[in-house]
Amino acid sequence: MHTLTAHGATIPAIGLGTWMLTGEAATTSVAAAIQAGYRHIDTAIGYGNETEVGEGLRQSGVGRDEIFVTSKIPPDQLGADEMLRAAEGSLERLGIDQLDLLLIHWPSQTLSAAETIRSLNRVKQRGLTKHIGVSNYTIRLLDEAWAATEEPIVANQCEHHPYLNQDKLRAATDKHGMIFVAYSPLGQAGVLDEPEIKDIAGRFGRTPAQIVLRWQLQKGFVAIPRSTHPARIRQNLDVEGFDLSAADIAAIDELRSVGTRICDYDISPEWD
Repeated sequence: MHTLTAHGATIPAIGLGTWMLTGEAATTSVAAAIQAGYRHIDTAIGYGNETEVGEGLRQSGVGRDEIFVTSKIPPDQLGADEMLRAAEGSLERLGIDQLDLLLIHWPSQTLSAAETIRSLNRVKQRGLTKHIGVSNYTIRLLDEAWAATEEPIVANQCEHHPYLNQDKLRAATDKHGMIFVAYSPLGQAGVLDEPEIKDIAGRFGRTPAQIVLRWQLQKGFVAIPRSTHPARIRQNLDVEGFDLSAADIAAIDELRSVGTRICDYDISPEWD
């Protein structure tokens, strides 16, 4: 699996997302993914599964230094002291000494992006994480965070799939030399029944999910699909060894006209 690099961070291009994975399913999925070859695991305090994800890391039998682990701090814990306690709690639950990447999960509705990124800087400077980043940040919030940060912000993790056009946000992320990490990269499976994607999958002898993930990679995104099925976990990693044509990519791009955003909540910023 190839990797993307930014500001000293090297992130495997396919990771396992663990949103909505709980209990034993979270542990077994993480262990199965790592044993299948994944080296990137994504979790969050808000998922309520860091303990189970940590157990999956240990059950995998793969050394900690081989796995890129991301977690996220929720918007109600972004004050300076709260953020330090939150990061320490994540490490304790995961059973690790340091995160590879720690993100602000959603922008605060009461604190500025400048204030919260300075607090995240301090978490990194304490050695609790190797790298820092953000999630669900708009163009304006990215600019505000970069204007205030002392440490490089390596990634912006946001929703991205064929139904959602994120070209403007992608350009802003690129401007700052950041990696765009796509969550819900399969549109929560909705796009997999699209005739265009099924046709491309048939021609390549691949699954529709593999086609969409290959589309993500060729467009320069990191993707973190979620699955609890061992066969699908393996398939989602098996996206090397073939290339979509420009016509294939354009056909998938056309699905953006649907304009569907899956994750839009009361805590969401004003989207670009």
